[in-house]
Amino acid sequence: MAAQAGVIPSPAGWHGSAELHPYFVCDVFTAEPLQGNQLGVFIDGRPFAPAQMQRLARELNIAETVFLLPPTEGGDVRVRIFTPGTELPFAGHPVLGTAFVVATALGTDAVTLETGAGLVPVALERDGDRLAFGRMRQPIPAWEPYERAGELLAALGAAESQLPVELYRNGPAHVYVQLASEEAVAALRPDLAALAELEVGANCFAGRGRAWKTRMFYPSVGVPEDPATGSAAGPLAVHLARHGRIGFGEQIEIRQGAEIGRPSVLYATVTGEGDRIDSVEVGGTALIVAEGRFRVTPA
Repeated sequence: MAAQAGVIPSPAGWHGSAELHPYFVCDVFTAEPLQGNQLGVFIDGRPFAPAQMQRLARELNIAETVFLLPPTEGGDVRVRIFTPGTELPFAGHPVLGTAFVVATALGTDAVTLETGAGLVPVALERDGDRLAFGRMRQPIPAWEPYERAGELLAALGAAESQLPVELYRNGPAHVYVQLASEEAVAALRPDLAALAELEVGANCFAGRGRAWKTRMFYPSVGVPEDPATGSAAGPLAVHLARHGRIGFGEQIEIRQGAEIGRPSVLYATVTGEGDRIDSVEVGGTALIVAEGRFRVTPA
């Protein structure tokens, strides 16, 4: 199909003699373009110093931006992950979206990414020639009681949590608050300034059985509300299994992002028994929706 002519001719020579650095934009945890969680992927991060990576992430101003680097530990690529405000050792939707980009480029159905939290394998499924689903094996989180639960509930405007308020770490620090209903989750209007002072991702959820709704607020890293949080989906499944809300080995569906116009669907499964966690897997789909080139002079 021939490309449609533009309203104006494409600007020529806008970059002068500067190098152009290619990147892709993905929508993650959605099968529909312009939904889910956005991700920027620079396919060659080698020209950039970390400070430039941070500025580029701030320039794109989406939840996370990834820079690909040559592997050093046996993976397919090494990744550095930035929010608009900070670098993260691990995050879920950047890993899944990057795996779709890498697998598309390499023509493979399995990708291993080297993250700051270790190697993360991603198995991909196809529908014909199209990548249709990916499932990542996440780091097993550590957990502990959250000592500032009172401040967190006050910042959220929530009276109480239906389960113990606990903090999980698999790279980011996520805290979980169970509300009485999905309607209560949807109605939240948190104090983002107060949440930012706590420096954790505040995950508020409700549901039953295998169907759950969640919202995640992490203003201290530049993400007021996240459309889809893969790094929080695995610990949520751990939290629910540990406290008997789901069975080990059951896959749950997590809906997120509707309140900010980016509906997303994530799937999570945890295996183990009691407080012994054997594996944590999070899955979903992703789409490459755009590509571009940045005019940046490397440091």
